[in-house]
Amino acid sequence: MIQYSGLSEINGPLVCLQGVNNASFDEIAELTLDDGTKRLGRVVEMQGDKVVLQIFEGTNGISLKNTRTKFSGKPLEIPLSVEMLGRTFNGAGRPIDGLGDVFPEKYGDINGRSLNPVARTYPRNYIHTGISSIDALMTLIRGQKLPIFSGSGLSHNKLAVQIVRQAKIADSEGKDFAVVFAAMGVQNDVANYFRRSFEEAGVIKNVSMFLNLSSDPIIERILTPRCALTLAEYLAFEKGMHILVIMTDLTSYCEALREFSSSKGEIPGRKGYPGYLYSDLASMYERAGVVEGSKGSVTQIPILTMPNDDITHPIPDLTAYITEGQIVFDRNLDQTGIYPGLSVLLSLSRLMKDGIGAEYTRADHSDVANQLFSCYARVQDARALASVIGEDELSASDKAIMRFGDLFEKHFLNQGFEENRSLDETFELAWQLLSTLPRSELDRLSDDLIDEFYDSEKAKRFM
Repeated sequence: MIQYSGLSEINGPLVCLQGVNNASFDEIAELTLDDGTKRLGRVVEMQGDKVVLQIFEGTNGISLKNTRTKFSGKPLEIPLSVEMLGRTFNGAGRPIDGLGDVFPEKYGDINGRSLNPVARTYPRNYIHTGISSIDALMTLIRGQKLPIFSGSGLSHNKLAVQIVRQAKIADSEGKDFAVVFAAMGVQNDVANYFRRSFEEAGVIKNVSMFLNLSSDPIIERILTPRCALTLAEYLAFEKGMHILVIMTDLTSYCEALREFSSSKGEIPGRKGYPGYLYSDLASMYERAGVVEGSKGSVTQIPILTMPNDDITHPIPDLTAYITEGQIVFDRNLDQTGIYPGLSVLLSLSRLMKDGIGAEYTRADHSDVANQLFSCYARVQDARALASVIGEDELSASDKAIMRFGDLFEKHFLNQGFEENRSLDETFELAWQLLSTLPRSELDRLSDDLIDEFYDSEKAKRFM
């Protein structure tokens, strides 16, 4: 193995070598410093015999003259094993829980493997989260990628913990369900909150955590989601498990990508982000799905904070193009004390229609969801009208809709952090709320459904 002595240039997290032959893009190199310590780098650019390496641990203390470099001939790989469930790793996949190294069953390339689109199976079955607004109105389908768009200071971390704690699939297949959790650029107190919450809930043995702290190198932040997805693919497609991958915060990842792109001198795109941000995000999001011939599945919930709550910002904008819907936080609802304060009208699950109904959830699921959407949309119109002419001047129909909106937010959207609602409890509550309206207002429901479930007596609990 050839070893190269010395470096020609150091620029931020990048180093350059001259006279290198037969290097490959994404190939891993090992650098040995003056004091004998070793660092890993990745080939990110090649120009003739000039190679640019991205150093994972940063370039502090690296000498231009005495550094020795050798190339491994392969991309970055991490050890993979079922025993990684219940363990905690850093952003590069190294154990940080004090339990020693992983004994691998195999090694996996963090860039994943290309899937033939023809081999993908259409996602059908749903994942139960125990959160009424998600299960009823924006149902998470197994194999889907459904991002959460939040804002600074909102309760997305709390929601992520609740989903990890409560998420499950059908009881007959529940033993094969696990969570891979990746946190990028989080502060120490947030990382400790995640770890402590999972331990207290007793689910840590079924969760594999990849933690990249805000004090860690940005290069490691770029690796974190790919390491997590590599483990998820291994557990799903080789071990037949159903894996839910939760990644937070994708905005920190994109900021790291922008900083790295700037240090390379690349021409910036929208708001300074690299022009390949779309394809880079797609290379991660598209690693979700169900593959023909495999019992397992990979479902993704990426969480990102929208700068200035701007949903047209490049990160949420491009994410919405790639993924199959979105769950959007509403700051106004959050500030009124409603948890989780999700914006029903801005949220949707594009695969929901094919994973609900009598075969998967309940026969009345689709009709009830449509009626709740329709009524809540009318609530916004009635509130806008009331702000102009006053609530006393509204018609009886608009007043009934206004009352429904207040009850819907207070009892249906609002849910305790410890509250895990079953699907039957969610729809029982939905029908009680719909029963507060006159039957004539329920124009999205059939007469048979109304006759079966409409109960004005039960609605009196809200009066």
